[in-house]
Amino acid sequence: MRRNSLDICADLLKVARDGAKKTQLVYKANLNFNIIKKYIERLNVNGLLIHKNGYYITTERGSKFIDQYHELVGTHRPHTEMIT
Repeated sequence: MRRNSLDICADLLKVARDGAKKTQLVYKANLNFNIIKKYIERLNVNGLLIHKNGYYITTERGSKFIDQYHELVGTHRPHTEMIT
């Protein structure tokens, strides 16, 4: 299944929760350097991600986005996926 831009943003923010270099974001979110640039810019402009001392770090607002994203995605999973 292909990820949409919200999925990608959430993945990047999850990776950056404890701080991550751009290379870590690329590999852990399974993106390339060209594509990741626009997502980093979008997240930064919207106050969800900051760049500090060579690391990208998820802001408090970014953490709230992740929580809300999981609430939304969790309620839209097929019934069989929700059963553990």
